[in-house]
Amino acid sequence: MPKKTLRIAGASGFWGDATHSTSQLLNQSSVDFIVYDYLAEITMSIMARARAKKPETGYALDFVSAAMKPNLKEIARQGVKIVSNAGGVNPQACANALRAVIAEQGLDLQVACIIGDDLFDQRDSLAQQQHSEMFSAEPFPPVAKIASINAYLGAFPVALALQQGADIVITGRCVDSAVTLGACINHFGWGRDDLDQLAMGSLAGHILECGPQATGGNFTDWELVESLETIGYPIAEISADGSFVCSKPADTGGLVSVGTIAEQMVYEIGDPQAYILPDVVCDFSQVKLEQVGEDLVAVTGATGLPAPNTYKVCSTYGDQWRGGHLLSLYGIDASKKAEKLAAAIFVASRRTLKLYGLADFSETSVEVIGAESQYGAEAQTGRYREVALKVAAKHADAAGIGILLKEMTGLGLATPPGLCGFAGGRPKPSPIVRLFSFELPKGAVTPQVEINGQLIDCPDTQGTALDLQSIVRPAAPALPISDNLVDVPLVALAYARSGDKGNRANIGIIARRPEYLPYIYAALTEQAVAQRFAHFMQSSADRPVQRYLMPGCQGINFLIHDVLGGGGMASLRNDSQGKGYGQLLLDAQIPVSAEIAAQLAD
Repeated sequence: MPKKTLRIAGASGFWGDATHSTSQLLNQSSVDFIVYDYLAEITMSIMARARAKKPETGYALDFVSAAMKPNLKEIARQGVKIVSNAGGVNPQACANALRAVIAEQGLDLQVACIIGDDLFDQRDSLAQQQHSEMFSAEPFPPVAKIASINAYLGAFPVALALQQGADIVITGRCVDSAVTLGACINHFGWGRDDLDQLAMGSLAGHILECGPQATGGNFTDWELVESLETIGYPIAEISADGSFVCSKPADTGGLVSVGTIAEQMVYEIGDPQAYILPDVVCDFSQVKLEQVGEDLVAVTGATGLPAPNTYKVCSTYGDQWRGGHLLSLYGIDASKKAEKLAAAIFVASRRTLKLYGLADFSETSVEVIGAESQYGAEAQTGRYREVALKVAAKHADAAGIGILLKEMTGLGLATPPGLCGFAGGRPKPSPIVRLFSFELPKGAVTPQVEINGQLIDCPDTQGTALDLQSIVRPAAPALPISDNLVDVPLVALAYARSGDKGNRANIGIIARRPEYLPYIYAALTEQAVAQRFAHFMQSSADRPVQRYLMPGCQGINFLIHDVLGGGGMASLRNDSQGKGYGQLLLDAQIPVSAEIAAQLAD
């Protein structure tokens, strides 16, 4: 008789997350599954380069050496099952490496791996099909420059692997939440038509996929979060109907609250009523969160639409070179000194480029960190006495970036006073890796499970084309009539969390109380948000910002287009992934009733 609930813990939110998470979850909580998310577009390109140099690599090596190897005996003793996308661009190699370690320790653990997402060998035929980039409509990149091509698979192959007796499942590129949803499908027997359950299981996976970001990390009210050094990793206890309760291990640091879970829910999503995954299109707009105990939050209300008829496919490819440096200055008028130094660096660099017959830089970036360069028109000017100067550029030739870096160093003794820093040698030019996303019919991809040397096909259903026009949008909240409005900072009224999707950023805003939402919605129009981030925007689109209402959690999600300078490894920005954009919005002034302002002042 299967358990009525399934306890799943998230032990990794990125490649490089803390290695003690696995032992923490094994020693301080009773869980059925531990899941790991290692992959991002940047990670895939790094792994692809590693595989090109050394064919037996291309996966998260430390998953095997640091997460699994020291903990395998305890995993086997407790009967905890593991699902991880640590396979990267080489899941078979990751599975084989783990099988070798299991054999060395004399354990009886079955490892399965999911393959079929890697389309690199099909790059020529995909190029001939002339796919366009799904967000920018750019043409398919030159085949010779492609580093990786991977389809985002869903959760049903994971479930099949578990049904075949796997104790540990290794995937390549799947959607982040699939490692959790696959465990739920296997345990509860959910089918492809159980859309609301699939949506809730996906939401549980979305909450777990970034590790301690759900338990107090990156939280607006950071001062409430204690003992970051022992922060607990998140656990979701999921019921057969898909509802779940979020928690963390006992006697660990961090915080699980409506605020921490709400922030993670809105992290890196676009349209909350059309969060598209391979197995289901999720609607998070009516999700409700309830604090049901200390460090316990109940989650209900996600619903699902039929699965789409395409897979999202992401390719990474090399395009130009980039480089730069971070220099610090202090003393009187440090920011002015930084700006003068930056100007001199580019004058000297362009003179040398011309001398060698090289073209100008294709893009340059100067940010004076500490002088509110990130705030644009909202910056509070002053005489700053400590700043960090970040100078960077892109060039078609690595030699062009080499000139920039050499001239930057060569001016070290010619600068205004106060230049200093703690750094190693001169940086080197690095290749720019860009992301190219497109859609591929599901029939063009064949997911398979490999276990005990046997390959088992796991074909997907055809799916249904999503009709965005048929989605019924919630009505805007009615603004109470008030003759006396008082400005208060947004942070007093709401939580915020921001993130990236390629060259787009999202900012999720969650009202602290339901009565605050109408005022926030009235003040933060699409135009107001676009104006606040105008200094970052590269788009001339008619609607560079899209606003989506989430009444269930009193939230609003903003999707900002072409705002990250290319995003990821293609960007020269100090914040290439929009991680701090929510912070830039939190000091916006929101007119509220005098009554609410007085309550906040008490």
